Amino acid sequence: MSKTYAILGGGGSFGIHAALYLLDHANPNKVIGIGRNPLRPEPFSLAIDRREGYEYHARHVTHELDLLLELLDREKPEIIVNFAAQGEGAVSWKHSWRFFETNSMALARLSEELMKRDWLERFIQIGTSEMYGSVEHAAKESDPIQPSSPYAASKVAFDLYLDSVHRFLNFPMNIIRPSNAYCSAQLLHRVIPKTIWCGLTGNKLPLHGGGSAEKSYIHARDLGRAIHLVAEGGAPFGTTYNAGPAQPTSIREVVERTAAAMGIPFDDICEVSGERLGQDSRYWLDSSAIKDAVGWEPQIGWDEGLAEVVEWGNRYKAEIAEWSTEYVLRA
Repeated sequence: MSKTYAILGGGGSFGIHAALYLLDHANPNKVIGIGRNPLRPEPFSLAIDRREGYEYHARHVTHELDLLLELLDREKPEIIVNFAAQGEGAVSWKHSWRFFETNSMALARLSEELMKRDWLERFIQIGTSEMYGSVEHAAKESDPIQPSSPYAASKVAFDLYLDSVHRFLNFPMNIIRPSNAYCSAQLLHRVIPKTIWCGLTGNKLPLHGGGSAEKSYIHARDLGRAIHLVAEGGAPFGTTYNAGPAQPTSIREVVERTAAAMGIPFDDICEVSGERLGQDSRYWLDSSAIKDAVGWEPQIGWDEGLAEVVEWGNRYKAEIAEWSTEYVLRA
């Protein structure tokens, strides 16, 4: 039976790619994107609003909960996927309460209301690998939680809330903790699209600490597939799943690979800068649980994924060149 999906945080690149994956593979009744802003221009929305079976609505989970619930009660999505969050650990040290306002409080208020709705079959929270902190081995879901930024701590708080309301109130939830994701349409403050922007405009990428920090990356389409498998593949309620590649990659190697995909020498595209506050040395996930449960593992390698993002950059070169590369914290 076809299901209706609602994707909160649906205006961001990961929400858009999740929606595209579901439209192509899940045979949904409808996919509803919901974000705090109207959709961005085509380079950052991929014209998803022109896809059959998709619609988008601007509702703010923190400040327009009543309007959001009116929309959800009208559409009655069986599956809600939540990407909505204040992101960016590096900037969360200032005005850190805003991260808890959205990532913890607003989502707890929403979840409490959703517990009253009998149409909801499953709520999938998109967590973060940053809550494990810097690790020496691939972190399992049962490993200690060691957030090293207010952002990560705010994400931890809601994950723990979901654990409790599932155990004691039977809230039908799952948590997916993905590694860093990348894709076309990603905003330009992220390392891969910013590297592409630098290559297109002749600017230099500041490579914090020489790029020695290691992170784990998956393409956002692989994350969309993980969501689909958890939603409809029989994953037990209440379970948390890591979703990442087998090995991490240093930021330097990521930039080297991106530069090579553009045909630009590494030294022409970046310059070393100081380390940022709270930078973890390695994010690395053990994803064996999700593979055992629903058969997920990454399918899109670096060559395929980066070629796709570089093609996106070349296609929208004029628009991207004029777009800001700074992260702006907003309510």
